[in-house]
Amino acid sequence: MLKCTQVSKRFGGLQALKNVDFTVESGEIAGLVGPNGSGKSTLLNLISGVYKPDSGQILFLDEDITKLPPYRICAKGITKTSQTVQSFPEMTATENVLASVLFNKEKSTERTEALLRAEELLGFVGLSKEKFGIPAKSLNVVELRKIQLAKALATNPKLLLLDELLTGLTPKECDEAIELIKQINRQGITVLIVEHVMRVIMGLCNRVIVLHHGEKICEGTPQHVCNDQHVVKVYLGKRFLLSGEEE
Repeated sequence: MLKCTQVSKRFGGLQALKNVDFTVESGEIAGLVGPNGSGKSTLLNLISGVYKPDSGQILFLDEDITKLPPYRICAKGITKTSQTVQSFPEMTATENVLASVLFNKEKSTERTEALLRAEELLGFVGLSKEKFGIPAKSLNVVELRKIQLAKALATNPKLLLLDELLTGLTPKECDEAIELIKQINRQGITVLIVEHVMRVIMGLCNRVIVLHHGEKICEGTPQHVCNDQHVVKVYLGKRFLLSGEEE
């Protein structure tokens, strides 16, 4: 579904990404991990069109999207959630999601239909119904993350990019989020997730890509990655068993 070839990005004197090659297969849940500053969020921003690579190529469904603006990439089927929660603070939870539903014009020709779809998505991601009409500025971070996910789903993505969506959640909320992401995947949506909590990665991903100093250093199953000595040394600090427990 997605193929990145020799993708590089520099910000002034900082080489954020250097000649990164990787693919995402249709239907999988792929994980992107690595130390802070390794280039994970930059890579998602390149894929979604927020940044343009200095060199390299990004293909989506065999189409070159390297230089396309974010709104066109989104319309083609790639949607990204932000590491820092973004919302329209004065608008209600429903209105925030409604904006995304209306962006997807093919599925929302009437406002009534679009409104029902927005409320359906808010219920799907687990936001309490009594919060639907509350302005986003009055909601907590966990609730805003749910709204952000609903907004992403409202665009009917084929590929969903999740940038540390689970940050700030309790273990119970993480488990619920894992099941929700699996349910999204079962609906036919491919997922690429950036996450630091290895228990989440172990419980979710079919395949994991590891970045370090902007370069890919390892790729494989969660078990393979968590047993790789280089990955353990530069990132994990200790091995993780397939169950997600530390050894």
